[in-house]
Amino acid sequence: MVMDQLRKEFGAVRAVVGLSLSVGRGEIYGLLGPNGAGKTTALRMLAGLLQPTGGRAVIAGVDVGQDPQRAKARMGYLSASTGLYARLTAREALRFFGRLQEMPQSLVDRRIRELGPALSLEPFLDRRCEALSTGERQRVSLARAVLHDPPVLILDEPTSGLDVLASRFLRDHIRGERERGKAIVFSTHYLAEAELLCDRVGLLFRGELVREGTPAVLRAEAKATTLEEAFLSFVGMAES
Repeated sequence: MVMDQLRKEFGAVRAVVGLSLSVGRGEIYGLLGPNGAGKTTALRMLAGLLQPTGGRAVIAGVDVGQDPQRAKARMGYLSASTGLYARLTAREALRFFGRLQEMPQSLVDRRIRELGPALSLEPFLDRRCEALSTGERQRVSLARAVLHDPPVLILDEPTSGLDVLASRFLRDHIRGERERGKAIVFSTHYLAEAELLCDRVGLLFRGELVREGTPAVLRAEAKATTLEEAFLSFVGMAES
């Protein structure tokens, strides 16, 4: 997965400024920053949901701008606001999204059987999505994102609004996807969460990548004990 000089402008507002980074197989890359830093805009461009002003995005060797449908077939996208049809059961919702991916019904049902125990979906697979808790809906949304077993996962603040137990469950599953060789980009403004989960992180501030590296390297460079302290140090340098 590659972002190459991605830019996005909304009139006079520069939301993302020349963002370049890459994520390899079996790696979780954390795109970190405060609200309004440009994280969601960057990931929406990567996922082909937003047209960039400039630059390009590549998913598993496919240029998103040149062949968006083929690129989308190679990615799973999840955000905290990912919607599910309220009147469908969780199982029906997954079958619907499987059809959108042009998966054979037999394969969809096999993947649901596999993901049921892996994501603890079984107790509520046949309940309507409107009756599920926030954590349960997010587990169904994650199952939807990985249903077609894509090589790239784009996760935009997937634990936002979840309690401690639900957040830990999702983090554990994301680690499992990394062990299966997925390239994962994970955005969050919870820097402590990024320290627990990410192999490398990029610190985004006002649409620009101000630092990149492993959490340990960034802490050492800033002479900080936490990633949060390091981020505040680097932001101070960017503002000066």
